[in-house]
Amino acid sequence: MKDIIALYPGTFDPVHNGHLDIAFRAAKLWSRVIVAVYDTPSKSLMFDTATRVALFTQAVKDWSNIEVRAYRGLTVEFAREVGAQVMVRGLRAISDFEYEYQIALTNKQLAPEIEFCALMTSQAYSFLSSSILKEVALLHGDVNDMCPPHVVDALRAQALSRQVVEATAKRI
Repeated sequence: MKDIIALYPGTFDPVHNGHLDIAFRAAKLWSRVIVAVYDTPSKSLMFDTATRVALFTQAVKDWSNIEVRAYRGLTVEFAREVGAQVMVRGLRAISDFEYEYQIALTNKQLAPEIEFCALMTSQAYSFLSSSILKEVALLHGDVNDMCPPHVVDALRAQALSRQVVEATAKRI
């Protein structure tokens, strides 16, 4: 295996088994994988950046060639900063393809020296997204098979916290 650094960027709010599937498979293909947790997405988040980094870090603790870092700004600039030669993304379904294709072409325009690789998510996780995971967890559904146990605990704590806030708001 050549000494190649792959960057796996995303929001990871929170990390789930589909994300881990891509990270672990990337770690088998390239000598080093940097999971890049985007600090300032244009969407509403359940977990702050430090928590998202900590949750992913805990999930990959047994993989010596996977590192988790937060970043902000253009993903290609962060890729250059860390010396990544490849950017990895996961594809769940055909609906992901168009968006990921546009992003890959934009990034290729901005950073022609970086290659882009899409890994197809394993069939077992093809339905899974962080949005679905959060919604099921907040509605007290069983998410034990969708993410690592420490993420289940974090989701339950968030659900409980939201219940307390809603109950307090109703009393006011």
